[in-house]
Amino acid sequence: MNPAPPSREPPTFPADREALHRAVERLFGSPDAGSVAAVCETLLSDWHVRARLGWRQLGGEENPASAARLELAEDPQGLRVLVLEPEAPLSEPLRERLAWFGRLAGTRMRQQAETARLYEAISRLALAERLQRALFAIAEQAGTERNMTEMMRSLHAIVGSLMYAENFYIVLYDEPTDSVRFPYYADAADRDPPSPERSVPLAELEHSLTWNLLKGGRAMMGSIEELNRTLPDRLVLIGPDCEHWLGVPLLREGKVVGGIVIQSYRADTQYTTQDRELLCYVAQHVQAALEKRQAQAELERRVADRTAALREANRVLRQQVLQRQRGERLQAALFRIAELASTSEGLDTFYAAVHRVIGGLLYARNFYIALVDEDSGQLTFPYSVDEVDNVPAPRLHGRGATEYVLRHGKPLLADSAELERLTALGEIQRQGTHSLCWLGVPLVWGEKVMGVLAVQSYTPEHTYNERDQELLTFVSYHIANALQRKHTAESLKQAYAGLERRVTERTRALALANRDLREQIAERERVERRLKYETLHDSLTGLPNRTLLLQRMEQALERYRADADEGGFGVLFIDLDRFKVINDSVGHLVGDDLLFQVGGRIRACLKTRDMVARLGGDEFAVLLEGIVDPATAVSVAERVISELQVPFRLGAKEIFTSASIGIALPGPHYQKPEELLRDADAAMYRAKDEGRHRAAVFDDRLRREALSLLELESDLRRGLARNEFAPFYQPIVALEDGRIVGYEALLRWHHPDRGLLAPGEFLVIAEEAGCAESIDWQIFEQVCAQAPQILGKDGFVSINVSGRHFRLPDLDARLLALLAEHGLPPRQVRIEVTERALLDNPAQVKRMLENMRSRGVRVALDDFGTGYSSLSYLHQYPFETLKIDRSFITELPREGESQGVAVVRAIQVLADSLNMLVIAEGIEEEHQRQALMRVGCRYGQGFLFARPQPIAAWLPADPTPAVA
Repeated sequence: MNPAPPSREPPTFPADREALHRAVERLFGSPDAGSVAAVCETLLSDWHVRARLGWRQLGGEENPASAARLELAEDPQGLRVLVLEPEAPLSEPLRERLAWFGRLAGTRMRQQAETARLYEAISRLALAERLQRALFAIAEQAGTERNMTEMMRSLHAIVGSLMYAENFYIVLYDEPTDSVRFPYYADAADRDPPSPERSVPLAELEHSLTWNLLKGGRAMMGSIEELNRTLPDRLVLIGPDCEHWLGVPLLREGKVVGGIVIQSYRADTQYTTQDRELLCYVAQHVQAALEKRQAQAELERRVADRTAALREANRVLRQQVLQRQRGERLQAALFRIAELASTSEGLDTFYAAVHRVIGGLLYARNFYIALVDEDSGQLTFPYSVDEVDNVPAPRLHGRGATEYVLRHGKPLLADSAELERLTALGEIQRQGTHSLCWLGVPLVWGEKVMGVLAVQSYTPEHTYNERDQELLTFVSYHIANALQRKHTAESLKQAYAGLERRVTERTRALALANRDLREQIAERERVERRLKYETLHDSLTGLPNRTLLLQRMEQALERYRADADEGGFGVLFIDLDRFKVINDSVGHLVGDDLLFQVGGRIRACLKTRDMVARLGGDEFAVLLEGIVDPATAVSVAERVISELQVPFRLGAKEIFTSASIGIALPGPHYQKPEELLRDADAAMYRAKDEGRHRAAVFDDRLRREALSLLELESDLRRGLARNEFAPFYQPIVALEDGRIVGYEALLRWHHPDRGLLAPGEFLVIAEEAGCAESIDWQIFEQVCAQAPQILGKDGFVSINVSGRHFRLPDLDARLLALLAEHGLPPRQVRIEVTERALLDNPAQVKRMLENMRSRGVRVALDDFGTGYSSLSYLHQYPFETLKIDRSFITELPREGESQGVAVVRAIQVLADSLNMLVIAEGIEEEHQRQALMRVGCRYGQGFLFARPQPIAAWLPADPTPAVA
């Protein structure tokens, strides 16, 4: 409620203006809203207005308003309104004058609210300033060089500047040991404060205020009674009772590490919520300052420890440096001695340099080297420097100090007293000027003392000790080695002179030998070139051989892969037709001459950059460069074929020949030249199959056929391993009534992808792959195992044995052993052979057939009438049955006579005269059966009676085969 500001003059009212003026003056001097209400009460009394004056809260429930009630002024601080409720209605002038004074009172209360807000802001600003100065002071304490006690005292003073903190202490908690320590404790009433250095187990303070503060991890404030009511457990008081207590925890990463406590023993001094929040805020900075100071103290302790360790290490290091410097000087001296031993300078220069080296290690103003001359046995002094005496002359061994070292072979360190003692003992005789201190060490090489190295002093300022003796002894070993090398070098110089003379003579001899060697190398290189040529060329024709061809093809393939458009080429595989006939008829010499001329003619058909190579026998290959399409390669091949058609004049004979050529062109799928040559060979065989004397290009069809053949060959070998081959049985019946008299076992292949395959689809490939015999034996094994289930007592089963099996000398023994293994009687087995099987090694075939016939196995001549049909076979071999080929059966007419009927009748008459059975194959029509019965044939087989079926198809029946 914001009433309009009052006008300068109140409405006219006949009341006492003096009372109004006094009320206005008191109103503007009133300090608060209560004084304003009192002024209003006085004014109403002066004006004799009978009314009740009171306050109504804004937003509270209102009593029903009366028409006479008047709201005089609003108090912004108390959120209330000063309301006047007269006992009787007021006149309008009086009401206006009271409303004017109410607006004046409202203005005064708004001024009071604004003044209160300003005073509050100033108080907060002052408090913030004090807090800021306190925080700065806390942060400054962390960086000062004061000790911890002084810093704690300063922190106490800082907290005391913010609130009452006469009684103040800091407690620190160590979680690993579960103990506390009071580094600072100030209390006016406690006469037994804890020691700042002593750690107290937290269990001793259990349920105390400090214990609850550390365990609770939150600020605690209040009197003893208030705290006792809020704590879950019974409070245990330690120390004097206080009137009011305030404690806040010190936290690090959410964990309690200590606390700050202030307490009051005065009843008029208590802490407020503002004090608690302020102390919590200050505690965070105190914790940071304590941690920083503790870290600084720990760092100072570590620095002190490290400084002490470094000081000790520095002392040791200085000793090591001094030792190392001495070692380096010694090492440098040894290097210098070794270097001197390797130089080509004379011994005098070497001795002077050794003197300088020793002078760098110890006092050596008086120094000499004594050596034993092996030839004369005298003691010589090749080098001597002395401040008093001259260079000693060579002498025989005497009793001097030098000879003493030579005799004993060990160093001698002697002062004047020791020298006198040795002289008195007769060990030495002093010669020359007497020295005050003498040090001599032996020079040993070859395990023999060969000299002495000596230094001496004539003044007491320079003496030698045991360390100098050890140093000089150590150096003497290297000097002795250097001397030995020097003497050896002198000996070597003389040896080198003689060696140079011999080398000169040897050089002249080597020059002569080198000339001969160069001639031998030249001859060897010529032979190597010849061998390389012969390795890469055919010895008969002089043409490149397979190796050189493959190298050139590899290079052509690389060019093709780099640029297929410009790097095209082609390969021709040439094979002479009927060359074996020529070789066998006119001889190998003429055949070799023919091959030589064929190579020349092929070479004449090619360009200069093309290559023709002989692969072996009558096979040639041609590499054509620059071929971009198959037509170009075919044109070259036809030119070669045409050239080879011209007759060859070989001596007195004129020879004709022709060629079949296979062509292969490169493609992305070729990785090796052998693959191209293989495909050209395959295309050549296709040309031979198509009639020879022609060329064929290897294309996708040939590739697919080759891949198919390769895949089929792999499948055959896998089929053998998986037992995928099985016998199918076709019954042999009596033509008159259809009775089954036996079965013929026929080969079938259960291909996993292509299904059931007949022999015509794979047998040729099996023969070429060399696995046909293994397949046959797998079939023989199954037939012998299965046949007893369907034959009964008198039936028989026929198996087909190809001519390849008769090449084995033990075929009959293996078959008979197989029958015996499975218990199949030999009389129930017939083997069927063709006339081709009788051509190779007929004596061996006859022997094996007669052996099996004697054991009861019957023999049938299969496909009779399609081969040579030699009648001599019929009485030479033990045949029991003739099988008429299906080609004769299919020609039999439905009625009447024909040549086919005549041939079958002749075969039947021949068989009857020889007491042989006749079985007709391939009977598919009824009229064929009738025709066979008319000519006297009693047995047959074919689709008319049954198709070949697996063993399972014949098992349900229980036939009783007739005797055939």
